[in-house]
Amino acid sequence: MQTENGKIPMTMARRALEAAKIPFTLRQYVFTPHGGTAQAAAELGLDHHATIKTIILEDETKKPFVCLMHGDCEISTKNLARARGCKTVQPCAPETADRHSGYHVGGTSPFGTRKRMTVYVEKSIYDLDEIHINAGHRGLVATMKSADLDKALGGQAVHVSVAISS
Repeated sequence: MQTENGKIPMTMARRALEAAKIPFTLRQYVFTPHGGTAQAAAELGLDHHATIKTIILEDETKKPFVCLMHGDCEISTKNLARARGCKTVQPCAPETADRHSGYHVGGTSPFGTRKRMTVYVEKSIYDLDEIHINAGHRGLVATMKSADLDKALGGQAVHVSVAISS
């Protein structure tokens, strides 16, 4: 599948992955607002659990950071605050997240962000052989080995996942 102009967009995430010499493949899907990882997984035939979402959060001092989570789980902000050593954390407002990351919500990638931010990775993500994660553009996913996350991000492994109730 190609974009409107027939090319896969070059993003800061792609540049960061290439600079880190991390092997990855790109896949595109038709982005729908609020479709999230469920839409990407369904359209591309991917495991929703292995489709990773990138959330930009902030602590009570408004210091931003990144958390990577399974697409079919939620973040326990209480456990994340505890792991971070602060009182509270919350997701940033979309315009604030855009400003910190340099990406638009729906296309946020942990790679090549505008601001250098601490990255927390749900530790069970490392149990997966392969993950699918946003590549810095709405409708663009990079498939890569989960073991390569540390090489690219140097993230902190934390256990902060909560299953989404139906």
